[in-house]
Amino acid sequence: METILSRFLRYVSIETTSDEQSSTHPSSACQMDLLRMLYDELCALGYVANLDANLDANGYVTAIIPSNIEKQVPVIGFIAHVDTSPDASGKNIKPIVTEQYNGGDILLNHEKDIWLKPSAFPDLLQYKGQTIISSDGTTLLGADDKAGVASIMFAAEYLSEHPGLPHGEINIAFTTDEEIGCGVDLFNVKDFGADYAYTIDGGKIGELEYENFNAAAAHIVIQGVNVHPGYAKGTMINSQLVASEFLSLLPVNQRPETTEGREGFIHLTDSKGDVTQTELHFIIRDFDEQLFYEKQQLLQRIASQLEKKYGITIQVSIVKQYRNMIEQIKPCQFIVEIAKQAMLEVGIEPKIQPIRGGTDGARLSFMGLPCPNLFAGGHNFHSVYEFVPLQSMEKASETILGIIRLFAKK
Repeated sequence: METILSRFLRYVSIETTSDEQSSTHPSSACQMDLLRMLYDELCALGYVANLDANLDANGYVTAIIPSNIEKQVPVIGFIAHVDTSPDASGKNIKPIVTEQYNGGDILLNHEKDIWLKPSAFPDLLQYKGQTIISSDGTTLLGADDKAGVASIMFAAEYLSEHPGLPHGEINIAFTTDEEIGCGVDLFNVKDFGADYAYTIDGGKIGELEYENFNAAAAHIVIQGVNVHPGYAKGTMINSQLVASEFLSLLPVNQRPETTEGREGFIHLTDSKGDVTQTELHFIIRDFDEQLFYEKQQLLQRIASQLEKKYGITIQVSIVKQYRNMIEQIKPCQFIVEIAKQAMLEVGIEPKIQPIRGGTDGARLSFMGLPCPNLFAGGHNFHSVYEFVPLQSMEKASETILGIIRLFAKK
């Protein structure tokens, strides 16, 4: 069998950055390079003749591993996304493999003097003696979510090499564009055919998540009044200064940098403008539906307040993005319990926590496919300091196989 490490290194060598400015599916053509590779690898694994693998025009790779037991058990799916975040470069990734990590600083790039230090990232110290994989400090690594891809593919190969392991029908999917929020826009849940599924898209070893933010995006457009500055008294209304006042009226304790745990936030992601017009872009996040609604109303109230004060127009557009999946998971809580048991059986302490973000699983759950999120093993996602311990990826694959065994017994 090919090792998880060799698979992972091959996958991260392929650029798959998604493009939030694109309207195509997938958003970037480079994602198809990895998707074609995964399709070919699935076809080459040597399953029985009725293995159904597919790569469709929208970039979804799916495969069905037929059941090898007589009794009826639920069909389960495992899903990971191939794209990487546009927050950092995903081109020409040069992985650094540090074996037997000794707990010290890791030199990523000698020329640019870039180091991965436990003083900045203390989680590193949890992995002394293990193999740490990072980038060279100039790009992200791509463990989000190619660590999940590698873990699923390793489990699939294991099933191919060990046909005696009892299992029901297993469905695999590799998706695109999760990082820009449209990974399952065109995903056909009915055709996928799973009763329940797991995304392998979490962070550190042991993470098990079935609650996520409610999410929305807000676009604020402030219309000012521009006249010659030499004769502007009593007439000019600088939209940029109104925007600054708008921001000053937002609670400081509702920013990402001041919140944690179950606390939500309003996050300014982008701003641009001039005297005549200024645009503000926000994302709004909260686990609680009522607090989520109140944050949206706050933006509306501030806009109305400033409109009246200055006699100008401020447009507020709010678009819902995804919802908290917990309400879809609670009726089938046993799928969470199975994942917990699978982790315990391979020596992992489950870390159940809400996702301070979202996954494809959140949207899939509301599309009729209950889909908790399991760890892929990585740290510092979307950053040039991203890293993943090899042993965490191995445990992710063992957890997948454990879930498969437990469902076969159910």
